[in-house]
Amino acid sequence: MTQRRIGTSSLTRLLGHWHQQAIRTPVYRQLADGLRLLILDGRLPLDSRLPGERELSAGLGVSRTTVASALAQLREEGYLQSRQGSGSVTMLPEANPAVSPLPGNAPVLDLSTAALSAGPEIHKAYSSALISLPEHLASTGYDSQGLPELREAIARHYQARGLPTQAEQIMVVNGAVSALGLVLRLLTGPGDRVVVDHPTYPMALAAIRGASCRPVPVSLPATGWDVDGLAATIAQTSPRLAYLIPDFHNPTGRCMDADTRQRVSDIAARSHTMLVVDETMADLWFDAPPPPPLAAFGNEEHTISLGSAGKSFWGGLRLGWIRASTKTIGSLIQVRNTFDLGTPLLEQLAAVHLFNDSESFLPQRRELLRQRCEASFAAMRELFPDWQTSQPEGGLSWWVELPRALATVFAAAAESQGIRIGAGPRFGVDGAFERYLRLPFSLEPDEMRMAMQRLQPLWQHLVTTRVDSFRGIVL
Repeated sequence: MTQRRIGTSSLTRLLGHWHQQAIRTPVYRQLADGLRLLILDGRLPLDSRLPGERELSAGLGVSRTTVASALAQLREEGYLQSRQGSGSVTMLPEANPAVSPLPGNAPVLDLSTAALSAGPEIHKAYSSALISLPEHLASTGYDSQGLPELREAIARHYQARGLPTQAEQIMVVNGAVSALGLVLRLLTGPGDRVVVDHPTYPMALAAIRGASCRPVPVSLPATGWDVDGLAATIAQTSPRLAYLIPDFHNPTGRCMDADTRQRVSDIAARSHTMLVVDETMADLWFDAPPPPPLAAFGNEEHTISLGSAGKSFWGGLRLGWIRASTKTIGSLIQVRNTFDLGTPLLEQLAAVHLFNDSESFLPQRRELLRQRCEASFAAMRELFPDWQTSQPEGGLSWWVELPRALATVFAAAAESQGIRIGAGPRFGVDGAFERYLRLPFSLEPDEMRMAMQRLQPLWQHLVTTRVDSFRGIVL
């Protein structure tokens, strides 16, 4: 694997407000907690080489002994490895930290992932797929575009949403992130700019950076989208494409109205900017379905839609799709053939069953999410009255505004107690959103409340020590 070297200035931005002078935790432990969090949530890629101790000490404004102690702790825990001539390189412990206990603490409860567990329809779909499988066994199983029966089902799904679509306009892939990676490989090159909502989906940011492109953020206002800001950013930066999440946006949960979709489509048409539209949350609405897809607003040739079975059906069903013009689909197939021979057939057969049966279980799934959303909101109001949030229109999570810029240090403290949460900077560019957290409401209400009860004293300790430090009191 090719090693990356992260610079001190970049690492400092990623760490954010990691150092809280008012709390009792030693500074080296705070630094170790902040670095561990960056490794666990993916902001600091594996096999990345950290700056040297002297350079880190100067950049972070702490003693070299503090840096050395923090790195030594992470090496002992298995998050860093020292290599001769290479310094400290990031890694994960041999045991999977997503399921194994932290030293001296309870097993990790993951609140950094917004997804539902499988319902009975998933077992039914796979059982149906196994019955259908024998008739396909005479073929090679390789198909770069996807099973025709599934592409037809996805095309009908778009038609029902108000976008006429043929099966030839659909390509089945291995998840929405894979779809975005494929589009980036076709349309961009190193150094190209990609406009994104800000905040946005962290895996999309990782894919954009992984393609050696530069994400260009357009901040979301208190409500809706900043269409004028989008137009100005496109005019000023000439991006190769714009990646947008109009349907129950991740992480804010908001939905782009029809008028805004028309304006965004018009901007893309005038500027000849390709829109890559992430529609993975489109089925997870509460009160009303979203407007028709962005591609239905007059700019179909310049719009590529991405979908996924992971949120609507089940995350373990690693299957997604791309909807585009037949010319673009043909180009994507050529690119795909250089590194991927297709999507597993059994998953495609299961997805056919789920699409055909979706109206029998998706309404209940939406109602389940609504109930969990309401229950988690009540718990949040009770336990964290100083947190602010807006009611999502759909999706799977809350975007919480904190009264102070404590997201990273709070997430690091929670990780040390066996709870993983999504700190706001994970969803932003250059360390933005230190005042925000993403909290999913996809867990069982009792489990979610238990997690909040465990987090509440950590938050109170941070807030109390922070306030007292302003009064000259250090606890």
